[in-house]
Amino acid sequence: MTLVLDRYRLDPIHLGKGGMGVVWGAQDEKLGRRVAIKFIRFPDGVRDPELEARFTHEAKIMSRLTHPGAPVLHDFGSYQDPILGSRLLMVMEFVEGTGVDDVIAEHGPLPLGWVASIGAQVAAVLAAAHELGILHRDLKPPNLMLRRDGSIKVVDFGLALMDNPELTKLTRTGQQLGTAAYMSPEQVSADKPTERSDIYSLGAVLHELLTGQHLFTGPSEYSVMDQHVNTSPPAVGQLRPDVPRELDELILAMLAKQPEDRPATAAEVHERLMTYLAGTGPLGDMTVPGSSPVRMYAHAISRTLTDGVRPVGSPTRNARADDDFTRSDIGRARRQAMSLVRESRYGDAAGVLAKIADPASRSLGSADPDVIGLRGQLADVLFAGQDYLRAAQEFRQIADDLLLLPEPDHEQISQCRLQEATCHVHAGDPGLALHIMRELLADEMSRFPEDDARVLELRRQIGELEVSVGTLDKARVTLTDLRDDLTRLYGSDHGATIRVSELLASLS
Repeated sequence: MTLVLDRYRLDPIHLGKGGMGVVWGAQDEKLGRRVAIKFIRFPDGVRDPELEARFTHEAKIMSRLTHPGAPVLHDFGSYQDPILGSRLLMVMEFVEGTGVDDVIAEHGPLPLGWVASIGAQVAAVLAAAHELGILHRDLKPPNLMLRRDGSIKVVDFGLALMDNPELTKLTRTGQQLGTAAYMSPEQVSADKPTERSDIYSLGAVLHELLTGQHLFTGPSEYSVMDQHVNTSPPAVGQLRPDVPRELDELILAMLAKQPEDRPATAAEVHERLMTYLAGTGPLGDMTVPGSSPVRMYAHAISRTLTDGVRPVGSPTRNARADDDFTRSDIGRARRQAMSLVRESRYGDAAGVLAKIADPASRSLGSADPDVIGLRGQLADVLFAGQDYLRAAQEFRQIADDLLLLPEPDHEQISQCRLQEATCHVHAGDPGLALHIMRELLADEMSRFPEDDARVLELRRQIGELEVSVGTLDKARVTLTDLRDDLTRLYGSDHGATIRVSELLASLS
């Protein structure tokens, strides 16, 4: 096995290669750790100064971007290969995990909670990169690594662009860089990319995670790129009816043709996705449930530098007269809360929303769409700040108020009940969550056929909750019936069927 720089012993087989690099696993014999080494690769075998400049550019970007969701750059330099001559290389953190493209291939369309988790984590990395003036420009499932603790690493910044006049010269005018299936319209047109270009690519990834299909397909890359510019994207809800309307609308907004019509920031995308982060059971042997150092660390950070959440219905409710209230007050409060959330000031954000929620409800009605949006945001902020019991109360009250409408929005009600159950799971009461989920399943089965995707997904989550509370006999019955139905509907080799079969096998 080759020894590089008298220190790194390469594995016998490389891990993968792309347009300008080949990556090997290696053992750092000086420090006794696993690393990944990326060597520059010239596709035609001829040294290319532009590729070398881009490779160096990627190293500079990785050295600036310090985030748990991005790999660490340990070293950068050159190696005198006895056959190929001088080669630039990067020594990086070795990321144990599975490419999200392989996750999709094995498990098919993913549960909503997993889509939200992956998307929110990627959005958090993008927010950190964008603050530094870094655009990724090549977001796609193979560049997202799912680790066994459920965390995501965003890799391969080879096409990333840093807001630096000298570095932007590396892309020739009119040159298209990226992967056709995930390119924003402005990238296709070779216009200047922005932060919202990455948001478009993330929207294409989310669409694929939810449907198991590329956003656009065609006989050639040109055909796919033309559709990014000229064809309206299909709504996810048309392909998967269990997707909530608000999530469908978010993804369509991310995929807007004009950048100014997309969400303004990755932080906004993160906040809106967190609403749907529930039902993230194990994905076969790709993930392992339970505590992990990463989750422990994130948990501690989420409770640091926050002032505590002001109780809902606090004495501030009479701080202003209802007749002074206007709808614009709701918009101002929601924008202010969003800014506070971006600073992880969840307590302050919840206080702002709670202060306006009571006068808004009294003035406009508790089920007014604007008021429901405000109260939903309050519940989300409480959840993000890990005040799970108050968040559960908010979600339950919203669902109850919506039920009083002449024509209740049952999709929104179901989503609130699911979020309520998720809150109780996080609060350490899976038994209560299981009770809520069973009630919700009964309601859903009264409105939809038993083969509906929403009903099947609820049954899976109930089976996993039954496992978590220790009622294994009930879990076996639930999951066995579900496996049989999935086999009948989709076949034994479908990702959903395999996932339930593996969970059943683990019980025995």
